[in-house]
Amino acid sequence: MGAEHRKTTISAKKNLVVYRVKKGKDAEFRPLLAKHWPTLNKLGLTGAGAAQIWRGENIRSDFDGSTWIEMFTWKDERSPEIAHQTPEVMQVWEPMTPLLAGMDILQIEEETL
Repeated sequence: MGAEHRKTTISAKKNLVVYRVKKGKDAEFRPLLAKHWPTLNKLGLTGAGAAQIWRGENIRSDFDGSTWIEMFTWKDERSPEIAHQTPEVMQVWEPMTPLLAGMDILQIEEETL
């Protein structure tokens, strides 16, 4: 799928954030991730339910860092934009960036097969 098909807005659907943390940076990343959802929630930017978090290592990749996965729901379409303008959120996001080899944000919804 080309760039022309990418969504530029985030909806209130569930978001699955995949953080690829550089090798040796888990100890610095963990407390930032622990603050992430509580900060968003305190500001009224999240939907129902606390974030769910998983940690893993990709056994089919040469990437030697860890992968953290966070699933949460924004309150509405404006919430991400507000978060980017809020100092408390940026105090979590900005120090995360140098710890990451990459990050993906997926909007997910349940499918019936």
